[in-house]
Amino acid sequence: MVDPPLVRICDPAGRPRGAGFAADDRGTVVTSHEAVDGLGRLVLHAPDGGGTCVVGPEAVVELPEADLALVRTEGLGVAPVPVAASGALRAGAYVRIPADGWREARVLGRTEVTYPAAGGLHVLDGALELAVGTAGADALLHGGGAAGGPVVDAGSGAVVAVLGTALTAGHPAAGFAVPLRAAAAADPRGPLADLLARNAATVPAYGPDLNLAGVLQVAAVSVDSDGPGPGGGPAPVERPGTVRELADFTRGAATVLALVGDPGCGRTTELAAFAARRTGHPAVWLRGADLRGDDACVADALERALDRAGRIVEASGAGGARGGLSAERVAAVAHAAGRPLILLLDGPEEMPPVLAHRLAAWSQRTERWLARCGVRLVVACRGEYWEQAGELFGARTLHGPAAGPLPACVPLGDLSGQAARLARERYGIPPGALAARDAGHPLALRLLGEVRAAVPGGGPAGCPDRDEVFGAYLDLMCLRVAVRLAAPAGVRGSAVRRLAARVSGRLHEAARRGLGPGQGDLDRAAFEELFPWGVLHGVAGWASAVLAEGVLVPAGDGYRFAHEEVADWIQGMHLDLDTALDALVFRRPDGGRSVPVPRHRAGPVVRALLLVGRERGAGELGARLAELARRVEPGGGPGERGEACWWAAQLLGGVLLRVPDAGVHRRVLEELAERGVFGPGFWRALPVADELRVALLRRLVVRDPGPGAGERYLDVVVERLVAEPERVQGQLVRWFGDERVLPASPDATVGTAAQALLYIHRRRAVDALAGVLAECGHPRARELLAVLAAEGVVVRGRGGGAG
Repeated sequence: MVDPPLVRICDPAGRPRGAGFAADDRGTVVTSHEAVDGLGRLVLHAPDGGGTCVVGPEAVVELPEADLALVRTEGLGVAPVPVAASGALRAGAYVRIPADGWREARVLGRTEVTYPAAGGLHVLDGALELAVGTAGADALLHGGGAAGGPVVDAGSGAVVAVLGTALTAGHPAAGFAVPLRAAAAADPRGPLADLLARNAATVPAYGPDLNLAGVLQVAAVSVDSDGPGPGGGPAPVERPGTVRELADFTRGAATVLALVGDPGCGRTTELAAFAARRTGHPAVWLRGADLRGDDACVADALERALDRAGRIVEASGAGGARGGLSAERVAAVAHAAGRPLILLLDGPEEMPPVLAHRLAAWSQRTERWLARCGVRLVVACRGEYWEQAGELFGARTLHGPAAGPLPACVPLGDLSGQAARLARERYGIPPGALAARDAGHPLALRLLGEVRAAVPGGGPAGCPDRDEVFGAYLDLMCLRVAVRLAAPAGVRGSAVRRLAARVSGRLHEAARRGLGPGQGDLDRAAFEELFPWGVLHGVAGWASAVLAEGVLVPAGDGYRFAHEEVADWIQGMHLDLDTALDALVFRRPDGGRSVPVPRHRAGPVVRALLLVGRERGAGELGARLAELARRVEPGGGPGERGEACWWAAQLLGGVLLRVPDAGVHRRVLEELAERGVFGPGFWRALPVADELRVALLRRLVVRDPGPGAGERYLDVVVERLVAEPERVQGQLVRWFGDERVLPASPDATVGTAAQALLYIHRRRAVDALAGVLAECGHPRARELLAVLAAEGVVVRGRGGGAG
């Protein structure tokens, strides 16, 4: 244990008056009252010839009733020392004191003492009585120089009391000291109590004296070591809606919030940004891959994360940092300080299959532990995972509204509008340098920015889409790994390019081996076979190179691709699509060889289907989609049939939302709409022309729930009417003859609903509305036109005019 730095206190003439220690990040020094009593000015010296500070009486807070004083200093540069959490040392405990050098003393007990200050006599109850060897006894005498020195717990290194050499009792003793916690408790709102609260929040202590600052330090180390790290790129664009939801969560009663989105949407980035905004509030980073099959609840993973962080802090010189870092103790310290601990669980899908099979029990125990310990949990995951996992938590536990088929969550998608423009500017991507559909996709922007910054001429030519960006990024990573491998071996020129090709081949093989019912990762043996630590093809350090370049990253006991969406993309190239569909959807017998595939592993299958359309054309992809559509049942089904139905719907939706133009698969879309497959969110996001979208929604509006019972298909129609009135008006008048009743509004039909929408939004593109009504010829069109003319919105016979 390193003894704390001592501040020497002298009078203006340079005569020693005592010592003290810094207690906060503002330079406040704690000493005994006798060291400052009667002086107009003080001269304070840092140890080892450091800074000197001269202060007047305005900088001194005298506490003679406790034989203590607080001195505000500037420029000393002395590191603050933690104060013990309780100060309740038992008789026989050992401490260290500065008495003519640092030496060991023993606590004999507590006693009443008297302090004769210049302003009067003070009686102090509960002072520590100390025993010390003869070598330090003289320093503890009045005027011996030890006054104000800290009494340090020999086990934890935290200060428990302050030496007072002018203190006397009714019996002889080697020395006395004033316990700081007891003195602060005598005046809970006084300056000493404020200082100790500031000490606990800013000066880390561990072991039995674990304080808020210690919790904040290990939490910050956890985020830095287990989180994604700074990345070195531009700052992410803030999403005000997400920031607001997370802020509301920290103030609300819910204990679990899920950030849900597809890979590449920025889930991990948002989680890290949330941690960065929580300055002064502890947040610990957990990775799904670090969960273990025998974990009872999230507290077990927290214990391991705290132990890892404690090892790092201890290695940096904070002695005893690993002591007292149990999950419940850390949670209790944070809760007592009014700053509840928040756990950031990134990618829970990567948990071991054994734990995934026990997910219900794990979730229930986690929910109870969070409530009991006052801890909150933010989960960043894919929708396929949360669709099942979210149902395992109680409704009051979850923050946020439901999002379509998903339980309560905060959905994340692509950036749009000003946020997307700002992101492109930060990554140096000019307008038109990325396909319009991907121009707000966070991962595509990030990787394209990285490629453009590294490649002369700015990266891929033309207007690349997401797949082309991923290909350029993978080429860049292979080249960087090759350069790293080549440099020590003296390899240059075309040999480096050949080496990059070998790296690419091994990364593709890594992707192929990651396919199957697992989590998409490589076990350690497979990783070391593909990327040995030793020599391969005449160069050494393959494993170090791919890890240093961040192509692959450690994940639990194995390794995975750093970017989940890139992993889905490259694995989709190697997936045996027919075999996968047979196992997942068609359930054709395979001799019992198949193993259940986690739902969140749908990504590579979607990518493989998209590759069919990209390489073989829309016709062949359409045939695959039609076959999947026949397997979809609204609401799913029981048992294995229900699981097959889920996979069919998930693959259908994933592909149709990602193709450049879903309109080429119109027959499939019409079949899905007729049967009421997918909710409003799907039809809103579908990449089709508004004419087709409105026609499809016409088939769906008869399935809308009542007002306030959830999102409606009719809401999507309204959004498109507001956004593109001239396009949608002409489609809505085609609904006028549709007399199907809307079950949610039995007095309304599809036709009257269309008429009502056009009337409500009559002032948008008035001339165009008048024109389509005049050309329609339906009685409802003439009726609406007459109403608009009567209101003066249009002029009869002139085709329109604003009223």
